[in-house]
Amino acid sequence: MNIRIYYEDTDCGGVVYYANYLKYFERARTHYLEERGCSVAELIEQGTQFRVTHAELTYRSAAIYGDDLHITTTLSANRRISLTFSHQIQESKTHRLVVEGTATLVAVNSQGRAKRLSPDMLKDLGLEGKMSRQE
Repeated sequence: MNIRIYYEDTDCGGVVYYANYLKYFERARTHYLEERGCSVAELIEQGTQFRVTHAELTYRSAAIYGDDLHITTTLSANRRISLTFSHQIQESKTHRLVVEGTATLVAVNSQGRAKRLSPDMLKDLGLEGKMSRQE
């Protein structure tokens, strides 16, 4: 997924405001899921939501106003009720690493209680029968 850095994304020094990377990660996760047939809107309608329980970022270099960034997202771990996504953000032209990190999301029902991921969703994500041993 690609992101263009606009003035609104930056701090007074023209550098991307650090918390915006979490927004970019969120967009990339939504894109990742929807590319695999898991519409976030449909999941919500069916009673499944995701809550971030852990996020970790390592800043490698600054992105600035006007940069074009590329976000690579992979599913790095899954458990019965959670998914962990890994993200890498690079400047598109030079491939300079800007930020890398992970986010763990727990599936919850409409009352906010943890729930198992459906077999259909695991199949759509290519995870059928590939449960992580760390549960």
